[in-house]
Amino acid sequence: MILEGKHIVITGASEGLGVAVAERCLAEGADVAICARSKERLERAGAALRAVARPGQRVIVTVADVANPQQVKALIADAARELGGIDGLVNNAGIYGPKGLIEEVDWIEWVRAIEINLMGTVLVCREVVPLFRSRGAGKIVNLSGGGATAPLPRLSAYAASKAAVVRFTETLSEELRGTGIDVNAVAPGALNTRLLDEVIAAGPDKVGAGFHERALKQQAEGGTPLVKGAALCAFLLSGASDGISGKLLSAVWDPWLDLPARRAELSASDIYTLRRIVPKDRGRDWGEP
Repeated sequence: MILEGKHIVITGASEGLGVAVAERCLAEGADVAICARSKERLERAGAALRAVARPGQRVIVTVADVANPQQVKALIADAARELGGIDGLVNNAGIYGPKGLIEEVDWIEWVRAIEINLMGTVLVCREVVPLFRSRGAGKIVNLSGGGATAPLPRLSAYAASKAAVVRFTETLSEELRGTGIDVNAVAPGALNTRLLDEVIAAGPDKVGAGFHERALKQQAEGGTPLVKGAALCAFLLSGASDGISGKLLSAVWDPWLDLPARRAELSASDIYTLRRIVPKDRGRDWGEP
């Protein structure tokens, strides 16, 4: 019950990881406010979450497009009013965007992916940060992924937006240093969700033969369980992670449960961050002044 009495907003929570995060937050004692663009899917998710909530726990459902400033403003205002405040935010809303070579994909679709994945994350943060500043505490978890740490050919909008989300996370963390507000990014692993279905449906001509083959293998093997990413999100929303901020953490590979014992070390280092690799990092002696 590490989130007992907390109020958490989760975007993109009509299915997949968003629902898993909401379920984990409920299990840990929190009230949740969820949003997504699809009213039908969102209402189904809300009903499923209310079915597992304990007596007295609240599940607030709001249809909202995170790329729309007016809808984001209404989302946060409604959540704060209905829940009696907001303690944490999980920016999970995201799309792959167009699939294919950059010179061939639809430009409007490419821009739309940036709007949802990056601007949608920033917009919701802009709305909650003043609330968190006023109370001297708050937790923000931004969803990243494989697109942030390695090139992702034929999914350029997704890769670019997710890398930007991580750098925004690091930057916002520095802006909020000393305020009691922690901001982190999460890589939840290779998930078998709607996004995987999109890649498989697009076919090897659109996403590349290698990526398509890996997607088929992931589908067959089951992918990373959603509960892993949800557990890391819950940890980062809880008091157990106080002082851990500006990091990109992998739900699968990083020993995140052990990090509270390394707060000071983490705070003074660039571990779990995006950084440029120079020759000496790879044992080369050229390029040095």
